[in-house]
Amino acid sequence: MAAELTVPQLSAKHRPTLDQALATIRSRAYWSPHPEHPKAYGETAPADGLAAFEALRGTRLDLGQPGTDDWTGAETSPYGVELGVEYPHVDPEVLLPAMRAGMGAWRDAGPETRALVCIEILARISARTHEFAHAVMHTSGQAFMMAFQAGGPHAQDRGLEAVAYAYEEQTRVPGQADWSKPQGKKDPLELGKTFTAVPRGISLMIGCNTFPTWNGYPGIFASLATGNPVLVKPHPRAVLPLALTVQVAREVLADAGFDPNLVALAVERPGEGIAKELAVRPEIKVIDYTGSTEFGEWLETNARQAQVYTEKAGVNTVVLDSTDNYKGMLSNLAFSLSLYSGQMCTTPQNLLIPRDGIETDAGHKTYDEVVSDLAGAVGGLLGDDARANALLGALVNPDVKARLEAAAGLGEVALASREVAHPEFPGAVVRTPVMVKLDSAKPDDSAPYLSECFGPVSFAVAVDSTASALDLLRRTVREKGAMTVGAYTTSADTERAIEEVCLEESAQLSLNLTGGVYVNQTAAFSDFHGSGGNPAANAALCDGAFVSNRFRVVEVRRQG
Repeated sequence: MAAELTVPQLSAKHRPTLDQALATIRSRAYWSPHPEHPKAYGETAPADGLAAFEALRGTRLDLGQPGTDDWTGAETSPYGVELGVEYPHVDPEVLLPAMRAGMGAWRDAGPETRALVCIEILARISARTHEFAHAVMHTSGQAFMMAFQAGGPHAQDRGLEAVAYAYEEQTRVPGQADWSKPQGKKDPLELGKTFTAVPRGISLMIGCNTFPTWNGYPGIFASLATGNPVLVKPHPRAVLPLALTVQVAREVLADAGFDPNLVALAVERPGEGIAKELAVRPEIKVIDYTGSTEFGEWLETNARQAQVYTEKAGVNTVVLDSTDNYKGMLSNLAFSLSLYSGQMCTTPQNLLIPRDGIETDAGHKTYDEVVSDLAGAVGGLLGDDARANALLGALVNPDVKARLEAAAGLGEVALASREVAHPEFPGAVVRTPVMVKLDSAKPDDSAPYLSECFGPVSFAVAVDSTASALDLLRRTVREKGAMTVGAYTTSADTERAIEEVCLEESAQLSLNLTGGVYVNQTAAFSDFHGSGGNPAANAALCDGAFVSNRFRVVEVRRQG
């Protein structure tokens, strides 16, 4: 097919971005080509983005992909808005062969061209960030500013990061080599060798409800950049942001002269559950999944024909030993517990506090004082309804609300949840966090703090000592996994002990955060999201291991 975008054009436009991304994953410094501030996109961008989103409601999003046998879609915003968008329902017997048809040309294009095409996709998505932000907001329940940043530039950064790692790993081996082995008095043995990065096959990305783009883009772009077609299977409550992503990807692929069917969308009818069926098909060679531990483990066990990358559930913990900035610690933790109603896989759940209290710059604080002061900090942060709505967003689904309500019966409530009215969206379910006091004196396998309680729920767990806290930390990370660990201490020895637990159990650690960086936030190109070394996830976003097994190197040797 004719290409409107040539390789020289793509190179002139995007090679500097690729080079900077490659430099940054080596330096781990701060960098982002995608602006975080809404005003950076132009004076009319906010209104244009909202209008574009509103124009999508009640429409049929025809992607022009083969195998469409029906139309489906039942998304309702957590803010109570009916989206009414219909999407193609596909027959995999037709779609999957069509997706494979373009693999040869995409493979032969090579790592650089594939990377440049992927960056063009991200650039076009970036230009529509305001529109995407509304799509993320009204499918995930994130407040607008978080949907704009996490669903927009931060997600795009994670996608670009995956492209950079993919390029880096594919180009470790030269494309060709002349091989000559001396044979003494005889003529040397000589071979010409070529080395080609070849894709495994069709990649299946199974999306999540809470962060459809942020969690989806790493797998999508890691697979596409390594030559694999990508079938995007969104969460049924969060289709629109990924459907728009597929739409943009197909447009760019076609413009660059490649088969648009290299990226396609698979949306299920209500209750259909097509992920299990697709995951075990022989055509599917790579799977990316974010969601429940139960289904993640099912994929790891049953999708044996595929390389499976999972992010599941974990029990995130903060150890409170001591601090030289008590007010800053409380403020930082209050924000971390409140952001997006605790509906982040990185939000702290267990706060381990010695029952004899902790030493601070404000004097000794008892366990009860620490818990009361933290509850007060959360209450103060969310006391104004406008600020509460901007931080909390809406509860993503009824299951989160049920867990929140049940948590109050698990122990003494230190901070009760309250309902917050949303002036713009009266149908939104907005709740402040609940904090429950628990004791670790007689732990058993049924203790609430030994399992994830996803949502705005935290447990202030009284422990005998910091040493006991570390024992409990080690147990929860080893048995349940953790995406994040936080700790506060003024002791160098304690800091080393906490770090040792995290090194041994492969958990990402944040120490003494009291400012504008929070344990539940990570920066692309610098921070690793998850480690892949504990039960919460078998992969990290993003490192070489996340991309290197999506392709293999095939060698051809030629005599003479």
